[in-house]
This record gives sequence, C-alpha cells and structure tokens, in this order.
Amino acid sequence: MDFQFDIFLTALGLAFVLESLPYFLAPDGVKRILETVRETSPSVLRFLGFFGIITGLVLVAISRLAA
Repeated sequence: MDFQFDIFLTALGLAFVLESLPYFLAPDGVKRILETVRETSPSVLRFLGFFGIITGLVLVAISRLAA
C-alpha cells in the first residue's frame, strides 16, 4: 500500500474548504452556535466528538471497500 500524497493533499484541502464555509457564509450564525457549544456540558461534547469520529471512520471504510 503506497501513500498517495496527492490524495492526502486533496482531502486536507477539501477539509479546510468545508470547515471554513460556515465562517464565510454565516459568521453571525457561527457565533451563536459557538455560544451554545460553550454552554454544553463536556460529556455531551465528548459524545458528539466520538460520534463524529465513528461516522468518519465508517465513511472511510465504505469508500475503501467500494474502491
């Protein structure tokens, strides 16, 4: 299995674009969401982070199986 640096850079660039879109399109909405996040308990945030990690890993596994 060779490391494909071009695919890595493409994925990293896409992640930057997707993560930056809300700040560009709706900065006031992002501020409201961040205030809500600040008030959310650490256990809920930890669960959401874990759920995001699992979802991402499942999507990567599905894409690898389909290839």
